[in-house]
Amino acid sequence: MIAKHVPMQSVAKSNFASLVAYLCDTQRKEERLGWTAVTNCVSATPEAAAREVLATQARNTRAKSDKTYHLIVSFRPGEQVDEATCRAIEARLCEGLGLGVHQRVSALHHDTDSLHLHVAINKIHPTRYTIHNPYYDHPKLGQLCTELEREYRLAPDNHCARQCGAACRAADMERHSGLESLLGWIRRECQDAIQAAQSWPDLHSVLQVHGLALRERGAGFVIVAANGTAVKACSIDPACSRPKLEARLGAFAPAQASRSVEPPAKTYAKQPLPCRIDTTALYARYRQVQQQAGARGTAERAAARASKERQIEAVQQRARLKRASIKLFTGPGLARRMLYRGTSKTMRDAIDKIQENYQKQREAITSRYQRRTWLDWLRAQAIAGDRQALAALRARAVAPRLPGNTVGGTARVGGAPAPKTCDNITKNGTVIYRFGATAVRDDGDKLTVSRGATEEGLQAALRMAMQRYGPLLRVGGTVEFRAQVVQAAVGARLAVRFDDALLEHRRRTLLEQAADQIGHRDQAEALRRQSPMQSRLERYGLTETGMRRGSGRHRTGP
Repeated sequence: MIAKHVPMQSVAKSNFASLVAYLCDTQRKEERLGWTAVTNCVSATPEAAAREVLATQARNTRAKSDKTYHLIVSFRPGEQVDEATCRAIEARLCEGLGLGVHQRVSALHHDTDSLHLHVAINKIHPTRYTIHNPYYDHPKLGQLCTELEREYRLAPDNHCARQCGAACRAADMERHSGLESLLGWIRRECQDAIQAAQSWPDLHSVLQVHGLALRERGAGFVIVAANGTAVKACSIDPACSRPKLEARLGAFAPAQASRSVEPPAKTYAKQPLPCRIDTTALYARYRQVQQQAGARGTAERAAARASKERQIEAVQQRARLKRASIKLFTGPGLARRMLYRGTSKTMRDAIDKIQENYQKQREAITSRYQRRTWLDWLRAQAIAGDRQALAALRARAVAPRLPGNTVGGTARVGGAPAPKTCDNITKNGTVIYRFGATAVRDDGDKLTVSRGATEEGLQAALRMAMQRYGPLLRVGGTVEFRAQVVQAAVGARLAVRFDDALLEHRRRTLLEQAADQIGHRDQAEALRRQSPMQSRLERYGLTETGMRRGSGRHRTGP
């Protein structure tokens, strides 16, 4: 379990209501929003609670920092935590941060490989209206997570920071976008050679071979790439800081200009991170699509701006004509002033309406042609049905294999269902399907039933597994889940077999019992149909047994 504070880069963009709207938005996905909760508010719904929090924040007029604290609690991939446990974890974390009595709105999301909880907290106290900024909250969150993992028997994570802030931000950028950062590229390509240099000329030579240069900036060093991207030398490794380098190599000696400059053997470029397949063609298509989208967006914004200016000019021209006609009016001066005022108001209202429509057009254009990161573009292409994009997502080295209740096979005999029929695709290439209340996740290796294992959903998952792996399937997970799978297979009369001997024996036993029941019913029906007298009596709504009893009573009478 990892708890992380997500600060806003700009205080002006921070808005509690917008954050709550994002947390509660399903984004047209069935498998996204799990549950929502409102704490320490009079209102019961998240929308009403957001308005209540905004009113509380407005009571504090002195604070200039962000008044909203956005906390994310993420669990291990495949780890399922019930609502009561999530609520208890949320309360403990907020109490540990000193925000236990503050207003907050929380929402659980299922649309990624990791179950994660968002908590939007109002940093303004609900009664004193003072702001509370948790100071140095990262170590405190790590300590609380360690305690909660032991208490609730969750999978443990490392909560000790082992690298500087710049390195953490670079790693976050690589995970978010899927592209190499300069810091990560240097660490992978030439960090060992930099640390092995025995003199300043050797160090400059190593950097030159990789298209880099060491320069002084302030009291330290920066390493600059050919495209102008720079990174602190100490962020690569503490041994690369200026004091450590000068202690090892002596006083700093700048690189000497050489007449014969050889082209570097390697250069940094923002390219996709290394993976198991070649993504050169896909990345070229991504670059082309981004350039085309940028050009089209610029052209449409220019057209919208020109249309706005023409409309404003037309409104102003009409106002000038009206003023000219009012000037010729021979009535009293008060009447002319009222006409002038009405003309100005009409013109301002029309211009405001034009500006409002223009802003809506700009927002629509920006949304239609917004720039996407490499991974977001791959996700969009995979959702649209591009199997190459889906393979590129799954080929990333960081893609985990989901544990839990699984259905797989020993061999692949067919293709996967079309991704465009899915509910969502994560950045790791996990395809999420929904069959009623059942959520099935496909990570390319097996199918994982994450929640809502109904009989109909399990039957749909088994059909999907048979299409891909053939009739011989492998089932993993809890004892209850394995029993449910066998029952679902028997109930749907699926021509499936299990590699587990106990499951296969159970399946055959259930099939034989079902066949016996069906056989008894069929035999009874056949015997009934074989009686010719029964057929004649059924025409009159009578039974053979009733007729015999009636005839017997007639014979024994007086």
